[in-house]
This record gives sequence, structure tokens and C-alpha cells, in this order.
Amino acid sequence: MNRLLISAAHKSSGKTTVSIGLCHALSQAGHRVQPFKKGPDYIDPMWLSQATGRSCINLDFYTMQHEEIHQRFQSYSEGADISLIEGNKGLYDGLDIEGSNSNAALAQLLKAPVVLVIDVRGVTRGIAPLLLGYQAFCKDIHIAGVIFNQVGGQRHESKLRKVIEHYTDIHVIGAVAKNPEMNIDERHLGLIPSNEAQQVKDKIDTIGQLVAEQVDLGKLIEIAKQAPTLPEIKIDPLETIKPNIKIGIARDSAFGFYYQDDFDALRQAGAELVFFDTLKDTKLPEVDGLFIGGGFPESFLKELNANQTMRESIRTAIDNGLPGYAECGGLMYLCRSIDWNKKIHEMVGIVPADVRMYQKPQGRGYIRLEENNGHPWPSSDQNNKEIVGHEFHYSGLENLDPSVKSVYKVLRGFGIDGQQDGLIYKNLLACYAHLRDTRQNHWTKRFVEFVRQCKESNGG
Repeated sequence: MNRLLISAAHKSSGKTTVSIGLCHALSQAGHRVQPFKKGPDYIDPMWLSQATGRSCINLDFYTMQHEEIHQRFQSYSEGADISLIEGNKGLYDGLDIEGSNSNAALAQLLKAPVVLVIDVRGVTRGIAPLLLGYQAFCKDIHIAGVIFNQVGGQRHESKLRKVIEHYTDIHVIGAVAKNPEMNIDERHLGLIPSNEAQQVKDKIDTIGQLVAEQVDLGKLIEIAKQAPTLPEIKIDPLETIKPNIKIGIARDSAFGFYYQDDFDALRQAGAELVFFDTLKDTKLPEVDGLFIGGGFPESFLKELNANQTMRESIRTAIDNGLPGYAECGGLMYLCRSIDWNKKIHEMVGIVPADVRMYQKPQGRGYIRLEENNGHPWPSSDQNNKEIVGHEFHYSGLENLDPSVKSVYKVLRGFGIDGQQDGLIYKNLLACYAHLRDTRQNHWTKRFVEFVRQCKESNGG
């Protein structure tokens, strides 16, 4: 199983852009590339998926057990020639002082060689102590190569190569020049989602070509082949229930924050996924349940507001008892209105609250919740009431009807108000938290079973 992890000394070093380029360049060269992303992230995986033609899968210590990471990695790597993991932040950065959830810890767990992307602007000889320090800090991490990024020219590259060759044993496998064509527009949540950016394919093609011209892909593959054999992890065959319910999923430019393995888990639980467009479709399709994930509804307020028939269709369906689940952007869309830049746009209006956008994040990072007995979804484990996830929202709720009940107590994070999350309206659950289907929290199975029960109780 050929594999490697792309990391950096610190965030904003350009590792995402370089990773996109590497994935596309390797794919164009005829290799089947399976991308992975370390940590909770929706946007980078969109780009990596488009660059390879294979769905990017997230690996996250906070929501997944070590064996589970192994299983997920090995399962989705099947049939690939090379697996490429893009790290988050710097190689040794993490939540705790021991670095137990760092990129280095993931590289160690999966025995993956590391290639560092280093932003070399203003650096020449100083790159040697940086790399030597990274090597010495943890002897169990194999830093096999380095890619210079933002190189100032041939003279700059030549000096860097001589320094590396003189002081270290690390292979220089590429030098990517400073080039505006490598830039991807950014906004408050990071890179613009690939399902929204114009001419995304052309951008990925350009980045891939530039990286292919400036990185030794052969050496990269050689490094990936050096990865030792992983311990055999038993991957239990997943029992897939024959689809007997339909779940409508909003998937468009406004709502695109979903995990591919959550989709897979929904299907395995017996759901047929019916995707629809909140911007272009006139009404909700005929479905038994509804899932609206996160995204950027604030960037499409005019379009969402203008599609009145879709808003009315969703409001009527939920009011009539359609079971639904909404996360973050989905919660915002289901509220009465969204106020951004002093402009108010009416939304679906099923959640009795108004949304206000702020300049700074209102909730950011990992979240830990305690579920109360009011949660409507069936559960086989009544003892495990704590669930983990993540949040990242610049919005907050105002004028929330005090009679609305919540099902989560916030133990870590912010949620709706620092104390609660998970609002209930009839058969709808809407929250700021993003959940992930893992051993610790099989939310997809619970939701599908809830949808099935609602359908059966209505004579479906």
C-alpha cells in the first residue's frame, strides 16, 4: 500500500495547493490516487476529490479510534496505486503538548513517509536548522522529502538545494516557483469550495501542470513505495440493507459540506440518496427524510430567497412531519431570516429564530455534546450520551422562541449559545455541530431508522 503524508512547518505554507497539484499530476500520469485529509475539513477534500476522481476521506483522531483510522484508510485505499494524505497545520501541531493528534502522530500510526512543503520566501541557509530540528524532534517520523514552495527564482532554488545537500540527508523532490496561477481565492472559511468556484477544472489542470513540471513525481512515488507494510486490520464486511427509504440531500453551491463516508453509511443503513438543488429546483423531491448539511448560504442569500417555491415546499414538508436533519448552514437556511451586511433575507422559516452574521467566528473547532432524553432518534446504546464533532460558524441565532427544546448540552465548544445545541421542531433536528459517522456515534444509522419509523407510523 504505497502512501505518504504531505505536511508543512506551519499552516498557510501552500501544502493544500501543492497537494491538489500532486494528486492531479499523478492522476494525469495514469496513477490511481486515493486522497485523504487529516482532521475535520470539507473544503480541501472537495478539491482533492476533483483532482483525483476519487472521493477524499477524512482521518480524525478526535472523532475516530486508532483502529478505526486504520480500517478507514485501508478500506478506501483498496484499488489505488498510491494514497496521499494531506495534513492540517504544521507537522507537530496538535491539541495537546504530547502531539497525540498531530500530523506526526498520524504519520506514525499509518507508518507513512512525510514530505514537507516549506514556504521558502526570505529563507536560504536557515532552512537547514529548520529541517534538522524537525528530524531530531521525533526519531519515529521519517521525513523523506521536501518540496520548496514560493521559490523566488533559479538562484534562490540553487542556494536552497546546496544547503539541503550539504547539511541534511533529505531529498529535495521539487521547487515550486512563486506564481499567481497557483493561487486559489480564499474567504473566511478557507479555500472556496470546488462546487462553487468558477472554472474549477481549468484551475486544477493549471495547478497540476505547474506542479508536474516542478516536482519529481518519480521520486515522490519512490518515497511512497518505501512505506512499510501495515499491520493487517480485519475489515468487517458491511451489511448493506436494501434501500427502503429515500432521503433528500441538498447538494449545490450553497450546501456542500458532507463527508463521503457518511453518504456511504447512509446507503448501508438502507437509504437511497436523492440529491436536489435549493437554488435551481422548484420544490423538494418525493422523499421520506431530509438532510441539509453545511455550506455558504450567506453567499447565496438572494438566490435562496428568490426560490420561494423551494422554501415553501421544505417548510410545508417539515410542518407536515417530514423527518429532517440540518447542520450549521442547513440550520441557518431553515431559520426565519439571515442578516448579513445589514441586509435581511427571508429563509425557510421553520426554525423560530433569526440569523445574524458576524465578522469573527462564533463557534470554531472541536465540539463535545451530551445528549439528553429528548433526542428523537432511536439508540441501542443508552449509556453513551456523549458525542463529539466540530463547528465553524460566523453566525449566531437571535430571537429564538424560548419554547423550542434542545437535545444537546454543550460540554466543549459553543453550539447555539455556549450551553445548548440541537433544536427540535416536530421531526426536525437542527444544530450548529457537524457530526461524523464513527464507532462512537453512528448517527446515520439512527437517523435512517428514525426516518423509517416515521414512514411506517404514517402507513408508508
